[in-house]
Amino acid sequence: MLERTFTGLDSLQRNVLTALLSRTGAGWRLLVKTALPSEDSRSADVFLIGRTGVFALLIADKVPDNETANQILRHAKERFAGIPGPQGRSLAESAIHLVVIGRGAGSPRQDGVYWSLTESSLDRVFRRDALHLDRRLVDLIAEQAERRLRGYRSLAVQQPDRAPDTAGLLDASELIEDQLGAAQRRPFDSWLTFLHPQQNAIVKRDYSGPARISGPAGTGKTVVALHRLRHLARLSTGPLLFTTYVHSLPSVIKTAFDRLAPELGSRVEFTNLHAWVRRFLAERDVPVHVDRRKIDTAFSFAWMAHREQLQVIEPSVDYWRTELDRVIKGRGIRTLDSYVAVPRRGRVLRLDASQKARVWALYEHYQRGLADRGVHDYNDLIELGRTELGERPLETPYAGVVVDEVQDIPLCGLRLLRDLAGDGPNRLLLVGDGQQQVYPGGWRLSDAGIPVQGRGEILKINYRNRAEVLGFARRFDATNRIDDLDGADGVSLRAAESASEGGVTETWRGTSGELSDALVGAVRKLPVRRDHSALIVFHHKDLGRCTEILRAAGIPTLALEHYTGAADGKLKIGTVHRAKGLDFEAVLVLENTHESMTGNQAEEERRELRGRQHLVAATRARDFLWWGVLDDTAPEQAEKAVKPVEAEEDCVHDMPISWCSLCRKPPPNVLSHGYRTTGGNAYHNDPDCTWLRKGQGRAHRQGMNVHEVTRLAWGSVAPGELEPCEFCCSPQWIRRHGH
Repeated sequence: MLERTFTGLDSLQRNVLTALLSRTGAGWRLLVKTALPSEDSRSADVFLIGRTGVFALLIADKVPDNETANQILRHAKERFAGIPGPQGRSLAESAIHLVVIGRGAGSPRQDGVYWSLTESSLDRVFRRDALHLDRRLVDLIAEQAERRLRGYRSLAVQQPDRAPDTAGLLDASELIEDQLGAAQRRPFDSWLTFLHPQQNAIVKRDYSGPARISGPAGTGKTVVALHRLRHLARLSTGPLLFTTYVHSLPSVIKTAFDRLAPELGSRVEFTNLHAWVRRFLAERDVPVHVDRRKIDTAFSFAWMAHREQLQVIEPSVDYWRTELDRVIKGRGIRTLDSYVAVPRRGRVLRLDASQKARVWALYEHYQRGLADRGVHDYNDLIELGRTELGERPLETPYAGVVVDEVQDIPLCGLRLLRDLAGDGPNRLLLVGDGQQQVYPGGWRLSDAGIPVQGRGEILKINYRNRAEVLGFARRFDATNRIDDLDGADGVSLRAAESASEGGVTETWRGTSGELSDALVGAVRKLPVRRDHSALIVFHHKDLGRCTEILRAAGIPTLALEHYTGAADGKLKIGTVHRAKGLDFEAVLVLENTHESMTGNQAEEERRELRGRQHLVAATRARDFLWWGVLDDTAPEQAEKAVKPVEAEEDCVHDMPISWCSLCRKPPPNVLSHGYRTTGGNAYHNDPDCTWLRKGQGRAHRQGMNVHEVTRLAWGSVAPGELEPCEFCCSPQWIRRHGH
């Protein structure tokens, strides 16, 4: 066929085209320049469209210069960008691969604008770990491309036809990849090629300074960040950095990025924040010693010396450990006066000046303990890195820095990243969602000196979670930090638009004695492969318990901190902190009601934190979610609790109505979502209720703490915990406000 169609092909062109043509028998689509060989260097010789994406191919012994490569890439973008895809998305310019294929053997070369391959490495284009398009989408793209391209013809064969001189290019068994790869294809990975128009615009937008992407879970924030990394790499020559607070996330994201941009493997660094600082300080020979055991010992001695003064305010030792880590040291506070003056964002429990003085004494004792043991904690590590960077900036600065899950990074870390990225356009991109914050405390980007006014983007369409999974996740009342990371209004998960129908959710509730059978049964009945699934818990105690149960049942597991995104046949398992930023086709979640109960002054803050953690865990699931509740209530209490539940009708989320914060019915004249103050005993429909404000005024005049008004769901209120306000939870108020 090639000899009849083209004359004058050299051996390299003939071998490569023969290899590509043989792939069309397995569903690949091939568009070849009519005038080949061609003197026109402004466009690709071949366009290849298949399960691993869209490729513009140049077959040449001599590699093109960057100007020529960019011309070819620009031509490909103009012809392919905007081709419509699934769920209202279109083909992204940043998803088009430019590949230069040369003669002979050798390893692929990675230099940024294009992917350099040889005859012997051509099979990299067809690798099974990069499959993400089905035959329908391949045909859709090819048919649109045929209409848009001039000077190209479509070539295809019905059966693979190996020529003698293509030895080494193909393995015949690979030609049945559609059948072999179907079971391994990750169904939502069409993001490697298709983006929503708003996402496409963000990828290409020119920002004059730091930019921010926020939005609910599953809206494609990280996807946009990866496409933007590829876009920036094509516009620059310097290194790029992708970092996050989550230890387990960078290696998984790198695996995904290698599939999106195989030509950029050496240009982009993927690492978590603390790992980057450790390496940086080691390269500069700055002594640093982080020893978790000695850090814990230093805090324990400080706590023993000051607990009597602090337990009367809040009995939980974890609360005060967090106060030091996320507020005092996390914000880089150096003096008591600064601590007294600083707003403690994200902390519900109010502290007056005298109480803060007690906390400061704990902090000073802790600092002395670290110094005596010659160790640094993780906040010290960041501050050392920032100091060293200020004294000696990087010799080769990053062309761009992308920060994912930014809402969990302490303020001192944000300041370091601001310094690391430097000033200038398109240098710093911050990605996150306040509703998914899994650590206490909070800040605004302006607190770190990062201005994003006019450069903020909010994504609103959820592409990850099937409708049933998304509906289940929406039941969690995690609404206390719904902003755009800088104080303006954001979008909650409940307001996100759903793009995918279907999905399955299941629930279980039982005791520790019943957990083993329930968990093992749920794993064995998973509707997808185990290595596409994860088990998420909220406490290390439950992590150890579940790991032992699965080990005894012969079910192989892999800790999330060791997960890289590769298929290995093992169920992934870890805490919600390790699951941040990841997603799986199926997720099992175990909640422990005993661990969730508190009952002290900071209960509201912990309940809000747990609500956000529950939301994060639920939204890791794409298609299937199993939610288990471990409830070891005392037998006499359990007997009383079970009777009404057995007689109770399940809600639309397959849960007893009294369990569900969305479906549990409020009393007459009470709205499903209302307001309260910490320590108060009333539930208000109106955040500006006259009686509520009078109570706050009376507390202020008496020198008592005046607590902020916080939003909550009636379904999250324990029976007898709050009473409806007689003023705003009345028929008159309901009629007056049109409810």
